[in-house]
Amino acid sequence: MANARKLDRSRKSIGNIRKITRTMELIATARFRKAMDRATAAARFTERISQLVADLARAGLEVKHPLLESREKTKNAVLLVLTANRGLCGGYNSGVLRLAFPQYERLRAAVPQLQLEVSGKRGISAFRFRKIAMAQAYQQFDDQPQFLDVAEIAARYLDAYALGQLDRLDVVYTKFLSVSRQVPVVETLLPLGSLVEQEDLETAADLVRVPPQYEFLPSVESILEEVVPASFKARLFKCFLDAGVSEQISRMVAMKSATENATGMIRRLSMAYNRARQSQITKEISEIIGGVEALKGD
Repeated sequence: MANARKLDRSRKSIGNIRKITRTMELIATARFRKAMDRATAAARFTERISQLVADLARAGLEVKHPLLESREKTKNAVLLVLTANRGLCGGYNSGVLRLAFPQYERLRAAVPQLQLEVSGKRGISAFRFRKIAMAQAYQQFDDQPQFLDVAEIAARYLDAYALGQLDRLDVVYTKFLSVSRQVPVVETLLPLGSLVEQEDLETAADLVRVPPQYEFLPSVESILEEVVPASFKARLFKCFLDAGVSEQISRMVAMKSATENATGMIRRLSMAYNRARQSQITKEISEIIGGVEALKGD
């Protein structure tokens, strides 16, 4: 009977865990949908800004801005790593950190002054465990970061770049491509290079130069002064949004898998419990029959 009791306790314990994982799966699903809506809207905004610069290129206007020009020598760099504040999201954090550590070592070997900034408790703990100093550690961002909070960080990067205190900014995060695909990537956000997509550049090169279709007031340069910094802030914000969406998808998938595994374990334990209980009952019946036969013999 002891064996059957042990199996029954295990079955109930796993059943309680299954309730927790199922609840976490439902919560992650709801949060994922909200985060995905925001990420999709940010992607549209970034695409529209890029389209504006593409229109300038097609119109034969020269597009120049300090943020678009690379420095001759990279003396100061920042590596920003975006991880989660919580676990139970499969390989989400480990995937980002597998890219972050080698990238940190490469930049440290190539750049005289390198600063590391990490968002998320999991990433902060990982770098502290390796005794790697961090210039900034952010714990206020979750799957729904606020634009004003990210814009504040972006403004600091822009000011440092304008003053010559920053030559390069790399961001390590998980890029959201689709519901079924999220990829850890390393992207260089500063210098911006060109806001025009490569396919737009090829299309513009094939087109015959035509007079501008728009009138830019007061000038193209003044518009770029607004568009380029706004584009950088939007791209950095999109990195945070993509990271949040990918985190919730990973947690949703991990909790669904845990729930399914718990269901399978409960099924197997129930079968083992039934066999153990049947065996115990058979044994008890045999003992009773044996006792009755013994009494008859007396």
